[in-house]
Amino acid sequence: MKEDVKYNDHLKELLEQLPKGAFLTVKDGDKLNTMTIGWGTIGFIWQKPVFVVMVRKSRYTYQLLEIAKEFTVSIPVNKDLKQALAFCGTKSGREFDKFKECNLTPEPGKVVNTPVIGECDLHYECKVIYQQSMEPALVAESIKKLAYSKGDYHVMYYGEIVACYVKE
Repeated sequence: MKEDVKYNDHLKELLEQLPKGAFLTVKDGDKLNTMTIGWGTIGFIWQKPVFVVMVRKSRYTYQLLEIAKEFTVSIPVNKDLKQALAFCGTKSGREFDKFKECNLTPEPGKVVNTPVIGECDLHYECKVIYQQSMEPALVAESIKKLAYSKGDYHVMYYGEIVACYVKE
């Protein structure tokens, strides 16, 4: 059973799990992929609840997201999915069916066409309302050294949260 909750009801759980990993899932037609994210933020912008995720242009997910313009974020709160998170964070959807390899279940979203990860407890469904490629000249040197030594900058996707729920 999926119980609707307000987008900010479970921020504590989200923010505690996010550095350990969450699943960002995108579907374009019959192409489906999930990847591990460890960064992101939720806020309130343009009178809307928004989940901001970052995807590098080199990622397979980026190609799908550029067309789909929607995504889901699934948070494993009560289940240990470390192995699946590790696999989905290091292998490319170009070469692997991550759902099959990790025994993950794609479950239909409530609002968007992109599924959520059935093994997770907390889900956000989002529609992209803005995106921005990072401008390297505007990034602090300490962040460049930390995350962009290879020059592979992120695109930031601002997704309006159109559904948020917990799985009972």
